[in-house]
Amino acid sequence: MFVRNRLIRGGAASFLSENLCRAFYGERYVALPMRHAIVDDGARVSAEYSWRRGKKWESLKVSATGERQSIAAGSHAEFITEHYWGYTCLRAGCSEYRVEHTRWKIWNAAEFELCADVAALYGEQFAETLDRPPRSAFIADGSPITIERRSILL
Repeated sequence: MFVRNRLIRGGAASFLSENLCRAFYGERYVALPMRHAIVDDGARVSAEYSWRRGKKWESLKVSATGERQSIAAGSHAEFITEHYWGYTCLRAGCSEYRVEHTRWKIWNAAEFELCADVAALYGEQFAETLDRPPRSAFIADGSPITIERRSILL
C-alpha cells in the first residue's frame, strides 16, 4: 500500500527522526503524539496503535488467536512483509535502499478496526478503498531491521 504520510511518535527525538528521514530517504514522515497497547496472554494477541491529529485520537486495532504461523508463499502477508527494497522520489529522480530482516511469522487477524479520517491521513484517492473491510489483516512478529545506504537511480 502506498502511504502518503508515515507516522512517527511525537517528541524531541521525532523532530530529528522526521527530518533525517526526509533528508536521507526522501520519506514524508509526520510526527504526532502516539500511544500503543500490545497484549499477548498466550490465548489471544492484540495490538492497538493510536495517534492524535488535532484534538482527535485515531487508531488501528487488530486481534488474533492461536499460534503464530509461517507466512504462506504468494499471500498478501508475504507481499507486505517480505519485500527488501525501498524506493523514494527525490528532486533528481528516485532512490533505492535495501532493507534486511529475518523472515517473520504472523497471526492472522480475527478482528480488525481502523478508526481514522482516511482521506485526511492518506489522501482522498484512498478513502473509498480503505473504508472497505481489508482483504487480509495480520499481526507480524517482527525483528530488528537494517536499512542500507541509498543509491540514486536515474
